[in-house]
Amino acid sequence: MTDQLANGFISQDFKHEIPDGDDRIRRVCSHCQFVDYINPKIVAGSVVTKRDKIVLCKRAIAPRKGFWTLPAGFMEEGESVDQAAMREAREEANAEIRLEQVLAIYSVPRISQVQVMFRAELLSDISAGPESEEVGLFDWKGIPWANLAFPTVVWALTHYAQTRNLRAFSPFLNPAGTDGVTR
Repeated sequence: MTDQLANGFISQDFKHEIPDGDDRIRRVCSHCQFVDYINPKIVAGSVVTKRDKIVLCKRAIAPRKGFWTLPAGFMEEGESVDQAAMREAREEANAEIRLEQVLAIYSVPRISQVQVMFRAELLSDISAGPESEEVGLFDWKGIPWANLAFPTVVWALTHYAQTRNLRAFSPFLNPAGTDGVTR
């Protein structure tokens, strides 16, 4: 198998070893000793609100197709985390939003993700984008809790509820006792 390296070179011979000065097994090019670091993916998203209602998107793609989620997704190269969160709101809900502040930073080592969630205000109408079957504005009691796609969606909604009347707060991390879900 031929692999294109991040440095532009092509090599057919990678080995798994611990590079000098490191403490983890990495993919290392046998030809030039280039270390092909594979790092966690960053997800950016937001709890988007309009008055007392929250934007949710019903997923049209795997994983968890048909389940509800917040507008969120993987960052693209060359974009900042806030740009990624705003882009994801546009892609999934055709929503223009104003980011308020970071709500939480969640670590999900089991799937090698770091999720950065914002609080945001909805500035436009919404409609389903290509990755959503439908979108909606839900009041708290109307949230389809049993049909939420991911534990981090529940966490973000819960953390939003704890801060909805606060103008300033420290960002949340993974809730206590959730290691079994994330590892």
